[in-house]
Amino acid sequence: MAEEEEEGRVIVREFDAQKDCRGVEEVERRCEVGPTGKLSLFTDLLGDPICRVRHSPPYLMLVAEMVMVDEEDKEEREIIGMIRGCIKTVTCGNKLPKTEKNGHDLPTKPLPIFTKLAYILGLRVSPSHRRKGIGLKLVRRMEEWCRQNGAEYCYISTENDNQPSVKLFTEKCGYSKFRTPSILVHPVFAHRLRLSNRVTVLKLAPSDAESLYRLRFSSTEFFPRDIDSVLNNRLNLGTFVAVPRDGTYSAESWPGSNEFLANPPESWAVLSVWNCAFRLEVRGASCVKKGLAKTTRLVDRTLPWLGLPSLPEVFRPFGLHFLYGLGGEGPRAVKYVKALCGFAHNLAKERRCGLVATEVGSLDQLRLGIPHWKMLSCAEDLWCIKRFGKGYSDVSVGDWTKSPPGLSIFVDPREF
Repeated sequence: MAEEEEEGRVIVREFDAQKDCRGVEEVERRCEVGPTGKLSLFTDLLGDPICRVRHSPPYLMLVAEMVMVDEEDKEEREIIGMIRGCIKTVTCGNKLPKTEKNGHDLPTKPLPIFTKLAYILGLRVSPSHRRKGIGLKLVRRMEEWCRQNGAEYCYISTENDNQPSVKLFTEKCGYSKFRTPSILVHPVFAHRLRLSNRVTVLKLAPSDAESLYRLRFSSTEFFPRDIDSVLNNRLNLGTFVAVPRDGTYSAESWPGSNEFLANPPESWAVLSVWNCAFRLEVRGASCVKKGLAKTTRLVDRTLPWLGLPSLPEVFRPFGLHFLYGLGGEGPRAVKYVKALCGFAHNLAKERRCGLVATEVGSLDQLRLGIPHWKMLSCAEDLWCIKRFGKGYSDVSVGDWTKSPPGLSIFVDPREF
């Protein structure tokens, strides 16, 4: 897979952890240099370039390598681009179960329709080698691998205002704009948030959390069929349920998810917390901005009872917790989600994280209960999708790329 470029040739090959890490990190560094005088967000993968896909087997990382030969026939190689991809089985729609001929079956909930979905992420091309078709070569080679491994669809996520990326996928690669979820981000303050005294927060065992998610959320778009792998992963910090503080539920009296859902309270909510396997850092801030941020933290630590908002230490590498699997029912579900987000904030404070983030569908009403700072959030992330084949594992869904958005989506934390 070699292409001529200038005086060298470009080879697209599989990432080799033994020899490619330094070259990949250099490309990441070059790609994340922000505009002069403006803030830029840098990602530190902690020496593991495949950390965002390794938990979703099968996965693959490819690199684009420039091979140059000098006048003495000595070969020099330089990594100038890379891309990552993984494949998973997710819900793409739902259908009603078949009824018996006697017609006396009781109403049942819809059944999920699953499809094999590829996810392409982490496309990078060194600035000095852009507009030469290298990004397109990487995408096409990754798509080839996805098809060979049975993927029926492939999707990507990009910022809506990243026009070069949007044009690459929609105009050159045949992707369609599909969903526009919101990324909501909240800083972790120096003080703990006060939680409502009308709400009890309980932590579920992974098996119990799996039962709850499968029973209530398996028909949600993008729900991963291997949710048990997510919940049992070492990076998962737990699943938490918010219920009324009326004495019915406690850690000792929790009846289990099956019985809970058979006779639920009027309102309840659930979310899970994921410890992202990378670190972030904000660069490009002036001394004045750093000083102001430091002042807010000092005031917050000195007078925590005032509950004043403060900016965490984001000018050095910091950790991030991702909230996923948000759901709930009842007239007070939004308030219960807000209580869970407060609980997650305090958990992040204990673990010295700088930010908590989540991603929710544009039509999800529970987003009203998610505290966030607009300046840190992305109101409209863009997901683009492509159909690989004409046949489908289940014809009930038709062409998923043309389906209207549902009320909510399930964002897999493994690829955030």
